[in-house]
Amino acid sequence: MKNFEDIQKLVQSDIAKTDQVLIDHLSSDVALINQMSGYIIGAGGKRLRPLLLLLCARATDYQGEHHHLMAVVIELIHTATLLHDDIVDESNTRRGKDTANEVWGNAASVLVGDFLYSRAFEMMVKPDSMRIMTLLSKATNEIAQGEVMQLLNCQNSALTEKEYYRVIERKTAVLFQAATQIGAILSKTDETQELALRDYGLHLGNAFQIIDDVLDYESDKETMGKEVGDDLAEGKTTLPIIYALGKTSGKDRELLVNAIENADNSDIEHIVHILQTVKAFDYTRSKAQESANLAKHSLSSLQDSDYKEALILLCDLSLQRKS
Repeated sequence: MKNFEDIQKLVQSDIAKTDQVLIDHLSSDVALINQMSGYIIGAGGKRLRPLLLLLCARATDYQGEHHHLMAVVIELIHTATLLHDDIVDESNTRRGKDTANEVWGNAASVLVGDFLYSRAFEMMVKPDSMRIMTLLSKATNEIAQGEVMQLLNCQNSALTEKEYYRVIERKTAVLFQAATQIGAILSKTDETQELALRDYGLHLGNAFQIIDDVLDYESDKETMGKEVGDDLAEGKTTLPIIYALGKTSGKDRELLVNAIENADNSDIEHIVHILQTVKAFDYTRSKAQESANLAKHSLSSLQDSDYKEALILLCDLSLQRKS
């Protein structure tokens, strides 16, 4: 295996069945829900989180059918958070398309997000596993707390690296962790392997979000599907800025502080130049590499298989992606 498409081919049948379950469970007799759900799900994306669940279930020799259902639950929870995020951030584009709130307004987006959450909880009871229900209910609560923490830290130029990690772990990594651990729970594997996959998901989720925060400055609108410097325009203090604030002084530092505290990305080219000069992107990518290495190491107790190889490859691909 060399790329993401090879990984998808490995579980092609599972992906097809998962897609059908997703279509079936998005159906509603409320026309607006059908319209918005179809628009959101059809907007693209690699559906990495459900893919992780499918791979982890197969890596631990799961032979049932509930992994398709639970992969959809993970995707619905993730999609609901994106809907609500776009409203909070006042975003008008995602993956190169107008956001749902841009097309239908905030009220409809909030309510359809609630529909997706509630449909996910309706589905998660079907495997009849109290452990899975407990895990997912805790994960969704952690995600909500992470979003509130991020909101409270907007325009905070004093945010520390430690505080940044607390936010991204709850906001992003916890759903990766839930996906990988559920794959192990479904297969009833031993505790050592379950904990290994749980840790793998957490570290991979951290690496994924850290790279996201680099791409917000390093990539371009055509590749990302959103404006460069959107995080800065929303007053989000991410790792490249945190590092640069500790390495600059005088007018450069003043510019960075003012940009964060005023949620102003109007001088984005100068800001990117400062980040490049102090090697903020190199530092941030090194921290993502550390998390990816931890994720790989977590898999050491897992039996060798094509699925394990795919999980390892995803660590490398998460660092190499452009969007």
